Amino acid sequence: MLDPMSAAIAAALAAVGAGMANEAGKWAWESAGGLVRRIVGREVAAPSGPAELSAVARLVHDGIRDDPALARAWAAFARTAPLPATADGIPALPPSVRFFTDRQEPMRLLEREASRKADGRPRLALIHGPEGIGTSALAVHWGCREAARFPGGQLYADLRGASAGTALDSAVVLRSLLVQLGMDQDDIPPSAADRRAAFRRCAADRRLLVVLDHAHSSAQVRPLVTSAPGVFTVVVARRPLPGLDAVPVPVGPLSDKDARRLLTELAGRQTVAAARATLPRVLERCGGSPYALRAAAPLLSEPEPGRVAVAAPLSDPALTRHRTEEDPPVSAHDPVRTAAERTYQGLEPGTARIYRLMSLREWPALGPAVVAQVAGISEAEAVRSLGALADGQLLELTDTGHFRYRPAIRGHAEETAFRTDGIAACSAAMTGTVRWYLRLAVRARLAALPQAWAIGPLYDELAASAGPYGDEGEALTALRAELGNLVQAVLAAEEFGDPDSVYQLCQALWPLQLKAGHHDEILPALRAGARMVDTHHPGSRMAGRMHVLLALNLMELWQYEEAETHLTAAVRAEEQAGHRRGQASAVESLGLLRLRQWRFEEAYACFDEASAVLDGTGPDDEGARDLPRARALLERHRGRALRGLGRFPEATERLETALAFFRAGADPYNAARTLTDLAETHLAEGRPESALPLIDEATGTLDKERAAHHLAHLRALRERCVSAQE
Repeated sequence: MLDPMSAAIAAALAAVGAGMANEAGKWAWESAGGLVRRIVGREVAAPSGPAELSAVARLVHDGIRDDPALARAWAAFARTAPLPATADGIPALPPSVRFFTDRQEPMRLLEREASRKADGRPRLALIHGPEGIGTSALAVHWGCREAARFPGGQLYADLRGASAGTALDSAVVLRSLLVQLGMDQDDIPPSAADRRAAFRRCAADRRLLVVLDHAHSSAQVRPLVTSAPGVFTVVVARRPLPGLDAVPVPVGPLSDKDARRLLTELAGRQTVAAARATLPRVLERCGGSPYALRAAAPLLSEPEPGRVAVAAPLSDPALTRHRTEEDPPVSAHDPVRTAAERTYQGLEPGTARIYRLMSLREWPALGPAVVAQVAGISEAEAVRSLGALADGQLLELTDTGHFRYRPAIRGHAEETAFRTDGIAACSAAMTGTVRWYLRLAVRARLAALPQAWAIGPLYDELAASAGPYGDEGEALTALRAELGNLVQAVLAAEEFGDPDSVYQLCQALWPLQLKAGHHDEILPALRAGARMVDTHHPGSRMAGRMHVLLALNLMELWQYEEAETHLTAAVRAEEQAGHRRGQASAVESLGLLRLRQWRFEEAYACFDEASAVLDGTGPDDEGARDLPRARALLERHRGRALRGLGRFPEATERLETALAFFRAGADPYNAARTLTDLAETHLAEGRPESALPLIDEATGTLDKERAAHHLAHLRALRERCVSAQE
């Protein structure tokens, strides 16, 4: 157990580590590494877990105990360490359905668990039942009815757990919950462990309802559960989840009486009375499923057709490739599929074709533009067809105004597509969908990062054409809006053996890594890129590119060991390909990893190696025009490494060289970053008076850039300088 002083040191270091989601947080972490090295008198590896953090805290405590100067330096740093990010939003659930029938027993069970006296155990309920039976509606309806019970807010997260392939990682869900609570995107901790801690801290003194819909497994849910006395967590799943200690709330079919009541509320008394001859058959077909009853209500006034034949599930593995052993068996009498088939039979041919061909992948949110492209129709026609499918309960409307399938409905649509359209047409539709997302992504990537290079035929084709985006921010917003679909497009292209699309889509996600911090969501796509390139193009420029992108993403997730493996692979691939610019970039990235790990000596060696690689680049080689800027960035990185090593005069010389280039080249952002590095160096050297004017200059530049987190770091740096002069 740590003594109080070491515990305080560990808390300060933990706060800095948790703040590394933004550029200022990374700066503070690097500064902490340099200061720890000065205090201890030798290199100390950056802590990557609680045990390492405690060990570093003890070393710092031992170092400052008998050295007043070092103690003052640590105290000044700790005073300006970032406080835990705040979250002051009051989230609300999605709206409940207008007509809600029965469910007294499940509601009673929820009420009992929510009212249970706090005793250290989490308040946790698991609503479970087959698809279409109303489990999600029950959770949301109960929550909306009891909103006054939870003044701290009501959180909702769709865990997308229809299958293992679509289930969201708990770290992604935690990001969503923290955003709903009001935490700024740039303040969300990068590691899953720190996100869990942040969520539990934010929930500790609130009265909250947390609804976790479409859960896949207890392993997915457990990191999202808190024992906070005011929090009630409601999990919704299609079946019981072994290993989750929750009050079970089973939901079964509605009785005939309640089913008739729901139909009457939906269709009206006169319509139900007029259909009384066929009503028993309708109720039998719907099987007490609220979904099936809602789908049947608009059709009550139509003549009852003969018995609807629902095809048995396909046995061909090529046509059922997305099903898993975890999926429950499909019954030929499944009321959800029966309702889908009847509604489908009444669709116009063009709308029916869209229903079939857009179901071939689990796209999170389909918009009219991609539907129009795949179906070969206008966007106005696509809007009408999507609206008709939503009206018929075959699609659901998302929060963004796009559409998605229920899992069972998508299964019906996909099987119908293969039977009706055939393998060739389905393959063409999938290819067309991926190509549409690829074109959108490449155009947005070129607009979001106009100075950054990328490899691929579509980048070459579109580089000179003006895109539809007014500025870089608008292009970034477009990428963010389609992120889920772009990841699915990568996985689809991998499945269908289309490496070029995989590579180009992965590169298009780079702005979301660099500027938006969506590292968890992007990770499956980048892993697919590395797998694909190792299979199809090992030892190529593209291999280097794919491994670097994956490694940089892993760095932000604190998965340093795996990141190093991919950076080493990237260096090797670029060297084999004879691509010096890419090789230098990979070696430089390895140096940045070493800075993050507080291994400053090795970082400096990497930057030297990268510079030597660039020296071999000829005037006509690719990337030759970018060499001066690349060298200036390496000078800046060398200065950072030298500061970490305590070699302050040499660090100052390197940083001033880089600053002169950025000033002359009208690169205000990199100039401000270098000014900040110089200020950090002067402060560490004991010259706070020299740091202050540099801080002021950087602040003036970044005020125009609206770089809020960097400005906060500069304010903290100024405070340390003022404190050091007292």
